[in-house]
Amino acid sequence: QLVESGGGLVQPGGSLRLSCATSGFRLRYSAIGWFRQAPGKGRERVSCLSGDDGSTRYADSVKGRFTTSRDIPKNVVYLQMNDLKPEDTGTYYCARDRGRSCPVEDDIRGPGTQVTVSS
Repeated sequence: QLVESGGGLVQPGGSLRLSCATSGFRLRYSAIGWFRQAPGKGRERVSCLSGDDGSTRYADSVKGRFTTSRDIPKNVVYLQMNDLKPEDTGTYYCARDRGRSCPVEDDIRGPGTQVTVSS
């Protein structure tokens, strides 16, 4: 199971930290991806954290601004989002596909959390 939290309304340039609480599988050996979807647009891969070695990948649109990490004892994956822009607005969700490597498909996903960047 995957459950996101931490979304909200933030002004451009602000920060948010999303959390993905996981259960029912071994986070240490699972790749976890963050995705987002804006109204009228398709799904966009945001980041991936590998279950092989903990390495990370990011979409070009968020590189240098977003960071994904995990707390294995707490079974939580985070997405720290800095310098947010209006185009970052959307529903963010974490997902996995039972694999250990990136990229992941969103076969198993959480309900999502809304992020709105607006002044």
